[in-house]
Amino acid sequence: MDKLRIEELIRSLARLDTKSMYNNDFFLTWEKSYDEITGTFAVAQALRAMRERNISTRIFDSGLGISLFRDQSTRTRFSYASACNLLGLEEQVLDEKKSQVAHGETVRETANMISFMADVIGIRDDMYIGKGHTYMQQVAAAVEDGYREGVLEQRPTLVNLQCDIDHPTQSMSDALHLVNHFGGAENLKGKKIVMSWAYSPSYGKPLSVAQGVVGLLTRFGADVQLAHPKGYEIMPEVEEVARQNAAESGGSFTKTNNMAEAFKDADVVYPKSWAPFTAMEKRTELYGNGDFDGIDKLEKELLAQNAAHKDWECTEDLMKTTKNGKALYMHCLPADISGVSCESGEVEASVFDRYRIPMYKEASYKPYIIAAMIFLSKVRNPSEKLFELLQADKKRVL
Repeated sequence: MDKLRIEELIRSLARLDTKSMYNNDFFLTWEKSYDEITGTFAVAQALRAMRERNISTRIFDSGLGISLFRDQSTRTRFSYASACNLLGLEEQVLDEKKSQVAHGETVRETANMISFMADVIGIRDDMYIGKGHTYMQQVAAAVEDGYREGVLEQRPTLVNLQCDIDHPTQSMSDALHLVNHFGGAENLKGKKIVMSWAYSPSYGKPLSVAQGVVGLLTRFGADVQLAHPKGYEIMPEVEEVARQNAAESGGSFTKTNNMAEAFKDADVVYPKSWAPFTAMEKRTELYGNGDFDGIDKLEKELLAQNAAHKDWECTEDLMKTTKNGKALYMHCLPADISGVSCESGEVEASVFDRYRIPMYKEASYKPYIIAAMIFLSKVRNPSEKLFELLQADKKRVL
């Protein structure tokens, strides 16, 4: 991207109202205004373009970015570390097994003890319905109190790296991929985007990717369709968010229990397995009660339920029924690839391999999205700061 295009991006940011993001957290995309969402895209694009031009975007001389991952992660873990480094922060991993959390330290105490020189805290806590988002709010409230009482010299920003409700860094990366693929956010209007369940030989995958996609992409006037077998419903409150978004944006939000119907004439397909909302609620209750026999029984029931829907696979034949047979295939990765990572899975190997590079590009936006979330929270006048970085033209690699 040339310098004139970067300047144009920054000027577009200056016309947006993002001031409420300053000194604020990023929990759920639907809590942010349209200006704040598109402003995040603009900052991410500008940061990426400057790195491509070998321009340093370090806005911190020192400071920590704390990370806490309560679930496995590759892309998000490294994207968060990259985002912190891009802005000049050093990542510090909180390993709860090696901390006093293992000895019963309270959330309030832990949050303050890790935040003395922290500018951002990134948390992934997506395992149990009703737990992850609540925990993040508790941490945010604790550091807010610590800052107000003078314990902390700054108030760390909390970034949701995936909870039980939403996966904003993923859905924002997905959306930015679509914005660039179709040549602008305005070009998503009228596009048929399908978020579809797909078969997986494992159980218990979070709902937050699917919920994040329908909760965000309905804001751009797209015709978003949620497809899944009966019994694999997502949270009803997120469906309501999607309906309201679609009504406001002039798009639509529909549901179907037929994968073939969903794929027909679709512009974008996103086949991804998730566990039923009701089952995830039940699992949370069983864990809370320490009922491990009940958990084993539930796992067997869910695996059998999944196995009844092996035909929910993204195949070459299904892809041929999409818009001109050329729909964009998306996935948050890693995918369950039939004949490669498993015997039967979410997607045929030939489909996955054909879209491998576009998917890698989709994933490549995440470090910049996370960096943009941090940037907008820490910089009072983001467009002015971006212009300053651009004009300074300080070389990243000397």
